[in-house]
Amino acid sequence: MFNVVLVEPEIPPNTGNIARLCAACNATLHVVGVTGFHMDDRTLKRAGLDYWDEVVLHRHIDLDSLYAAHPAARLVYLTTKAKRAYTEWSFQPDDFLVFGPETRGLPEKVLTANADRCLTIPMANPNVRSLNLATSVGIVLFEAIRQTTKTL
Repeated sequence: MFNVVLVEPEIPPNTGNIARLCAACNATLHVVGVTGFHMDDRTLKRAGLDYWDEVVLHRHIDLDSLYAAHPAARLVYLTTKAKRAYTEWSFQPDDFLVFGPETRGLPEKVLTANADRCLTIPMANPNVRSLNLATSVGIVLFEAIRQTTKTL
């Protein structure tokens, strides 16, 4: 149904939690670039529990290889730097939800090149810069599912 894209994730438990979320939602997980951990990391596996067999996981060397593998894909980019809220977007099944590394987010050149498809999760407290990556993926993925199905 949906595709979750993690670009250079850095924290194993976040990726493990996102993998479990993808398994639960029948979403495909794409991990792009160099991770801050080994894919057999104990904390990564533990966060994903025993659901790894249920995860559809694809690895990509970089964003260009993701684009080449899915040339017709509709990608949306999640960032704290966007003005448009994720709730203002009309999601479609098979969308690719692209999230950047925990400590730095997506590269500026990616955001600039895709400004019309950049979304943010609004936060009421201006002193909080960002949310946890796994939390952010859950928020946006469940909104996408809510918009496109009648089961939630």
